[in-house]
Amino acid sequence: MSVAATEVPSPQMSTAEARREQTTVTIPVLGMSCAACQSHVERALRATPGVCNAEVNLMTHTARVVFDPKLSGPEQFVQAVRNSGYESSLPADQGEHGSHLEHSQLGQQSLRWRAFALLGMAASAMILSMPLMSEMGEHPGFLARLTMEILPALYRLPVSAIESALLAFTILGMALAVGEVYKPAWNALVHRTTNMNTLVALGTIAALSYSAVATLAPSLFRDHGLRPDVYYESVLFILAFLMLGRWLESRAKTSTQDALRAFAELQPQVARVIRQGSEVEVPLASVRTQDTVVLRPGERVPVDGVMLSGTTSVDESLLTGESLPVSRSPGDRLIGGSLNYDGVVEYRATSPGSGGVLGQMLQMMQEAQSSRAPTQQLADRVSAVFVPVVLGIAVLTFLAWVALDRGNIGHAFAAAVTVLVIACPCALGLAVPAALTVAIGRSAQLGILFKNGAALERLAGVDTVVLDKTGTLTVGRPRISGICPIAGITEEDLLMVTASLERRSEHPLARAVLDRAAEAGLTLEESSDVRAIPGKGVTGTVRAQGVAAGNRALLLELGIDPPAAVAPVEEASTLLVAIDGRYSGYFVARDEVRSGAAEAIRMLKKRGLRTIMLTGDNAGVAQAIAKQTGTDEVYAGLLPEQKLEHIRSLQRGQRKVAMVGDGINDAAALAQANAGIAMGTGTDLAREAGDVVLLRGEPLSIATALDLSRATLRTMRQNLGWAVGYNIVGIPLAAGLLYPMFGILLSPAIASAAMALSSISVLANSLRLRGFKSS
Repeated sequence: MSVAATEVPSPQMSTAEARREQTTVTIPVLGMSCAACQSHVERALRATPGVCNAEVNLMTHTARVVFDPKLSGPEQFVQAVRNSGYESSLPADQGEHGSHLEHSQLGQQSLRWRAFALLGMAASAMILSMPLMSEMGEHPGFLARLTMEILPALYRLPVSAIESALLAFTILGMALAVGEVYKPAWNALVHRTTNMNTLVALGTIAALSYSAVATLAPSLFRDHGLRPDVYYESVLFILAFLMLGRWLESRAKTSTQDALRAFAELQPQVARVIRQGSEVEVPLASVRTQDTVVLRPGERVPVDGVMLSGTTSVDESLLTGESLPVSRSPGDRLIGGSLNYDGVVEYRATSPGSGGVLGQMLQMMQEAQSSRAPTQQLADRVSAVFVPVVLGIAVLTFLAWVALDRGNIGHAFAAAVTVLVIACPCALGLAVPAALTVAIGRSAQLGILFKNGAALERLAGVDTVVLDKTGTLTVGRPRISGICPIAGITEEDLLMVTASLERRSEHPLARAVLDRAAEAGLTLEESSDVRAIPGKGVTGTVRAQGVAAGNRALLLELGIDPPAAVAPVEEASTLLVAIDGRYSGYFVARDEVRSGAAEAIRMLKKRGLRTIMLTGDNAGVAQAIAKQTGTDEVYAGLLPEQKLEHIRSLQRGQRKVAMVGDGINDAAALAQANAGIAMGTGTDLAREAGDVVLLRGEPLSIATALDLSRATLRTMRQNLGWAVGYNIVGIPLAAGLLYPMFGILLSPAIASAAMALSSISVLANSLRLRGFKSS
């Protein structure tokens, strides 16, 4: 079951309390066909006690519910969906991703054969109707003349016999669409709501009823001076085009989730583990933390872990984007889903199931694809009133035609049916989620994870990019280039004491000190009372001595004044150390600019963005990095709260800010920014800081994420423009607005084809994002 903590706070509690109290679950919702269905299910879920928010996605056929577990749970949500007229079940009942795909493929096959069966029946009905057109005095067209030549016997049949055959033929065709059109429409009626199926069901049943009366009691029409026209072939064509459109739509929807499916298929279904001294094959769900897993050449790594024995090379391109294999030996990390090339190895499982990198990626992609983008609000407002408005327009169309053309009630009836059929709330419901679903999948292929649709939209609107230095523009792995102890302390002692203190720190300078101690072969001491001070350094006790390691601000805060001679080193970082309240020396560390950092800044500036560097390092280092990368502005020596204030200052100046940082030290600034971008290598995907995670840690990915977000927002707007514009133009055209001046009047069959085309066009436009490449 997809259940996770959420960040949505309730008004009665603090944000921290809200995170503890609220939970998120994603459940399947089946049977939806348009935006009206989506809105109806959302209202039902939001009315359930304990529900804080509910978002229903027409693309993925899922509902994401934020709720208080003390008041309700997934069982209540499934029942609420069923009570609203749709099908649902607990996620566990649906099986794994593979069963979802199998179910989807079976549904597509059923739609396909019914669509083509109806097309064949509609074509046959049209040919069978040719004698009726001649009977009504219509000028025979090419198809009618061809039918006369090929099937002359058809024109010798009684009209009543042909109409009776067409009536039976049409009823049989409608039976093929019961589950897809008439049953959902009936369920909507029972629950006092409407949807797209309501429009189609009304139109086709009305056309069938009108034609049946004309067939069985034609005198009722002739007695009032009216022609007993029939619309059997129109009913069949309406249903045929509808089913064909839904089949093509279903195929397109499946294509939009190709990326998610490809990632899911990277994870094997079984693993070989050592249990009680023997190698056994177990389902992936049975693998436990600390299990010893055996991996053979050509197999994919089943779960994350650490190598115990053997050497090999693996393909980790799913995260790094690097197609060349990387060597792995004991002590190295293995990522689930990676491909093992040439060695037989044993490793210890560390993060089985959804806790691994691949599991977290899949969860984030699913949540992002199920989320709602702000642009969806327009479609929601329109869909809330769409079907009732269309029903009203159809009634007015019929009355207007009757009033203006009393001698031809057939035109009035055909126009009303055409209005019902051409209206398409389905395109409205698909416009935004289709683009979002494709974009989220494509971004994951590019090593970029968006946490939700809102984050993607916010990134598209930024005009300023603020970047941290260490780990963002630089590699984040500085190396110690100099050790400068005061008189009376050896380099080895200073290194040993500092490394002993820093062994519990995650700061890049701490890692540099530890690496240097390892190179020197030093044995480290135990440390205690270790306390990290954000933006300043770390303090603790080593060998019963108080030790502090950090910047000048830390030492001054402790009442220790470093000598004036200890000035920032040009193009290098300094780490000052104090032992027992006395300044004891400093370390010099140098970091390398990331490959592609200068090109990334150039690309951002080319797109009209202002670039700013915020760093806690000294001004000399910051200016040197800024010069190498071409960053517009630099602010150095900043504490985390000063970075946060700088972001706020930019926002007060009406700037839309994207903050790029490591997701840990810059958490507050990332959260404050309009769009927070966390650099990462896939090891800390679960962290909450930031809206976007750059898995490969490449600066060039910043521009790629920006370009993709802008392309996606553009596609969303195009889709909405088409969906809204189609109805604005199509409905008046169907009503006969152009008939008085130009004699243009759409038939119900053509309206049905146009309706199907509208949804397919929206999906086809969205699928273009699958080939997105940053320029």
